Amino acid sequence: MARLVQFYFLLLKIFVVACLAGMVALVFGNVVLRYVFNSGITEAEEFSRWLFVWMIFAGAIIVLRDNGHLGIDFVVNALPRRLRQACLALAHALMLYATWLIIHGSWTLTKVNLNTFAPATGLSQSLFFGIGLVFGVSTAVLLAARLYLILAGRLDHLVIVDEEVIAVAEAGRR
Repeated sequence: MARLVQFYFLLLKIFVVACLAGMVALVFGNVVLRYVFNSGITEAEEFSRWLFVWMIFAGAIIVLRDNGHLGIDFVVNALPRRLRQACLALAHALMLYATWLIIHGSWTLTKVNLNTFAPATGLSQSLFFGIGLVFGVSTAVLLAARLYLILAGRLDHLVIVDEEVIAVAEAGRR
């Protein structure tokens, strides 16, 4: 199972890189075409916007797995272990609820826009909103797994301490 999860996140990372490369190629190519050849690709602006949205949602899944989101945890970390776990459990429950709202909204928008087509590319607008479903389901699984670990008493903080931060802190103590 762990290998399947690693493969999924590898695919997500490749997808994010492909989205970024596609955006750069489309926007740069369109700029060159406009200023050098006085023409352009009509679909480039619309599709690059889609790639940007897909990249952001896929990147947010990766960052959630790596605990890379910004957080102010010094207050929670100062609490006793049981209270810290309760705060983390409450936070994860609230995040799961927010994730459910994203899934529900994305599903509704995907269904509604199934037969609505984008003006430039002609692609179904449901593709644009479908990434919200991928994001919602992926983050719900991650958050539910962490909530289980918190409730089981095997996780009481989410801080990942970087080795460079430790080295700087130790150098400052000398």
